[in-house]
Amino acid sequence: MIDRSVIEKINEVADIAEVIQDFVNLKKRGVNYLGLCPFHNEKTPSFTVSPAKGIFKCFGCGKGGNAISFIMEHEHLEYQDALRYLAKKYDIEVVEKELTSDEIKKQNERESMLVLSDFASNYFSKILWETSEGTEIGLGYLKERGYREKTIEKFQLGYSPEERDSFTRHAEKNNYKSAFLVKTGLSIQKNDRIYDRFSGRIIFPVHSIAGKVIGFGGRTLKQDKNTAKYLNPPESEIYHKSRTLYGLFQAKRAITNKDKCYLVEGYTDVISLHQAGIENVVASSGTSLSVHQIRLIKRFTQNITILFDGDEAGIKASLRGIDLILEEGLNVKVLLFPEGEDPDSFSGKHNPETLKQYLEENEMDFVLFKTRLLLEDSKNDPIKRATLINDIVRSIAVIPNRINRSVYIRECSNIIGIKEDVLYSEINTLHRKNIEKKLKWEKRNEESEIKTNKGPLNDNIDEIIIHEREIIRFLLNYGQRDLFTSADESGNEIVTTVASFIITEIDKDGLQFSDISCNQILEEYREHINNNKIPETKYFTCHHDPSICRITADLLSRSYDLSKIWKRKETNVETEEDRLKKIIPSIILGYKSIKISIALKDTEEEIKKTTDNQKMEELLQRYKLLKETNMLLARQLGKRTIII
Repeated sequence: MIDRSVIEKINEVADIAEVIQDFVNLKKRGVNYLGLCPFHNEKTPSFTVSPAKGIFKCFGCGKGGNAISFIMEHEHLEYQDALRYLAKKYDIEVVEKELTSDEIKKQNERESMLVLSDFASNYFSKILWETSEGTEIGLGYLKERGYREKTIEKFQLGYSPEERDSFTRHAEKNNYKSAFLVKTGLSIQKNDRIYDRFSGRIIFPVHSIAGKVIGFGGRTLKQDKNTAKYLNPPESEIYHKSRTLYGLFQAKRAITNKDKCYLVEGYTDVISLHQAGIENVVASSGTSLSVHQIRLIKRFTQNITILFDGDEAGIKASLRGIDLILEEGLNVKVLLFPEGEDPDSFSGKHNPETLKQYLEENEMDFVLFKTRLLLEDSKNDPIKRATLINDIVRSIAVIPNRINRSVYIRECSNIIGIKEDVLYSEINTLHRKNIEKKLKWEKRNEESEIKTNKGPLNDNIDEIIIHEREIIRFLLNYGQRDLFTSADESGNEIVTTVASFIITEIDKDGLQFSDISCNQILEEYREHINNNKIPETKYFTCHHDPSICRITADLLSRSYDLSKIWKRKETNVETEEDRLKKIIPSIILGYKSIKISIALKDTEEEIKKTTDNQKMEELLQRYKLLKETNMLLARQLGKRTIII
C-alpha cells in the first residue's frame, strides 16, 4: 500500500490538464480545456477538463473524475497502480518492497504480464549493451544501420541471445511463471519444452500510449529464406494489434504540437524518421489499419499523412482501409517515395532539412490522389471507368462533413469528366441505403429491448436519487455560503450556511440517503463540520474511493446556465447562487415529500397483508401521521417552486 502522505503529495502536484494531455489533444476554452473524449467515439468535442476544480467530465458518455481516476479508466489500472503511474510522472518517490513470489501469484493476470514485459525489456536492453554477443552482433547491426545510441535508448531497443532458452531460463530463475511467459508471447511451449520466441533477433519493445511495454517485435539477422524477417507481437491480454500503434508513446507530444501525424508501416520507418527529426510518426506494424488505431490518432490531431513506398500494388491494396480514416472525419493526405525507397531508406540518404522539405512538398490530398490513380488505371476501358466512379463515390460518401464532400465532388467531377449531379445522385443513393440499414438495426434493437425488459423501474426510487444527488451538488458547490441570518434571545446574529441547513434538516428527521456514494459524502461532510473543519472540494475530487471522485466530478461539472431567470424590469440575470434561499428549502421539502410518499405506499401494503389487530392499529396510526405530515409538506411546497 502507498502511504497516505504520498497520495496527498500526488494529488497536490498532479496537474489534471497536463496528465490528460498525454492522451488527449486539449484546446483552451476560457478557464477550462476541451477535447475529444477518449472513452467513446465522438466527432464533436464534449470532454471538458477543469484545472481549477481538478476534474474531467465528458458530457457525451458521462464519465468523470480526477487525474487518478482518469488514469485508472484509460489505462485499466487499479487505484494503487494509477498512483504509481502519476508518482513516476512527477518524480515522487514511492518506497515499496520488492514483490515476493507469493505476491506475484496474487497479482491479476494483466498486471503480471505487464510486470513481466517490463522485466523482459530491461533484460533485452542489458544484453544489447552489456554482453559481448549483444554489443558485437546486436549493437553492431544497429550502428551499421546508422542508429545513434540516443535513438536506441529512446525506443529501448534490445537483443535476444542466440541461445534458444536464454531469456526463459532467466525469467523462471526470477520467479516468473512459465504460463505468463507463454501468454505474453515471449516464450513458446512445445510439448514439455519452453523456449524463447525471439532468440537471435533485434528486439523492438511496443509501448502502450502511457509508456508501458505491452509486446515485442523481433528482426532476425540471419539471411535464411526460411526464417521470417520480422516477428510481430502475438495477441495477448495486454497487446491487441488492432488497438496499438508503434511509436505513439514517443510521438504523441509531437503529433499534438505539429497537429499532424505521419503513418508508416514498420518499426524501422518510425525510428529512422525520429532520428531525422520527424517525431510525429507512428506505424501500423504491418497490419491493416483499424478503426481503433484511427481513433487513437484522432485524439491528438485531425490530420494524417500516409507515407508509401513506390509499390503501386501495395498502395491499391491500402485504399479501402484509408476510407475508414475519411469516415472518422479526419483529413487524409498521401505521399509517395521514389521507386525502390521507403521512409527508412530515404531518411538515411538525406539530411533532415531535405527530408522535411520533401515531405512538405510532395504530400497530396488522398481523395484526389485516389481519383488520379484509378483514372490512370482505367484509361479507355468503360467497365473499369464505371468501377472507378463507384469507388470514388464510396470514398466521398463516407466523409461526414457536408462542405468537404461538396468540395471533393467538384474536384473529382473536373478530373473524371462526370457531371456533379451524377456524383451527387450516387452519393445520395448510398446515404439512403446506409440510413435504411441503420433504421433496421435500431428497430431490431428496440424490439429486442422490449422482449428482454423485465418491467418498469421504480419511479419513486429514481426520483429519490435525483433529489439526493441534487442536495449533494448544492452541498459541494455552495456548502459554506450564508443562507439565512437570524438573531438569538440576546440579539446576537446567527448565520445558517447551506451546509448547516441541509445537514440539520436531514438529521432532525433521521433520514438516510439511498445512494451509497451520496450518503458517504454527506457523512464525511458532517464529520468535518462537527470537527470545526471546512471540507474543501478537493477532498472529494481526490477521494481514495474512485466512486466518490466520479460522482463529485459529475455533480461539480453539471451546467445549469440554461436555468437562469430574468428579473422583471431589470437587465441583470439572477443566477442559481442568487436564489439559494428559495431553492435549497424547496429541494429538501421535495425530498422529504417523496420519502413520505414511499412510506405511505409501504404502510398501505402492510395494512393489506396484516391479520394482527394490534399491529393493524399501529399501522393505521402510522398511516394517519404520515398522511398529516404529507399534507403539511404539500402546503409548504405549494408556496415554493422546486427547481432541478
